Amino acid sequence: MAPADRSESSPSSGGFLCGWGVPLAIVLAVSALIVGVFVTQQDSPEPPAQSSEEMGAIEHPDTVAAPNLSSEEGRDPDDLLAEGPVDAPVAIVVFSDYQCPYCAKWTDETLPELREYVDRGDLRIEYRDVNIYGEGSERAARASLAAAMQDKHAEYHARLFEDGEIRSTGELSEESLIALAEELGMDAEQFEADMNSEEVQATIAENAQQGIELGAMSTPSFLVGGTPTAGAQPTEVFTQMVDEALAKSEG
Repeated sequence: MAPADRSESSPSSGGFLCGWGVPLAIVLAVSALIVGVFVTQQDSPEPPAQSSEEMGAIEHPDTVAAPNLSSEEGRDPDDLLAEGPVDAPVAIVVFSDYQCPYCAKWTDETLPELREYVDRGDLRIEYRDVNIYGEGSERAARASLAAAMQDKHAEYHARLFEDGEIRSTGELSEESLIALAEELGMDAEQFEADMNSEEVQATIAENAQQGIELGAMSTPSFLVGGTPTAGAQPTEVFTQMVDEALAKSEG
């Protein structure tokens, strides 16, 4: 759950299953609905055929509205992997991976801009590590939560993505992660204990499962005010989405 080639066509280039436009749960629900309609029609009289004129009169939408997944926001006051007020008008859920180069790019270029909204109380950011690249990613995710337990998540997260770059596999070993914690002034012994605790392992597994169930099998992927989007897109894409969500919340 780190491929050698992380090109634009690799999973890390961003996008939920089904193009992230339709998460897996919604696909299953729609499929069930279609089956139900089909079965019902089997028992119903065949409807009269429509003429070409009648068919032409049917209006077809140019776009399909994106699903509102605001219910997937945690809004948990005890969530250590979050920044910003619990009741901020807009929330972003970030599905990420510590071995994903596009996640590092997004963290370096876009996160600082979004933190300005956090500082104003307009935005809450919730981090969810999907760990699709395997053991190193999962270990780093546990380490970041252990850092959060010592109020050092932001600093630790920044160092794991320093200068918009990912760390090598060796730099994500347990020894290296503990050394980084000590370098940042944390209690290394407590950090190691927390990192390997059942509580931390369970939380990281639960967060990853949320992303998997939503179809976030590539990173980074996001819920911005409940609207799904994918990839390390330009910063202005995210600030515009947040601005629009803020305007909607005020309306």
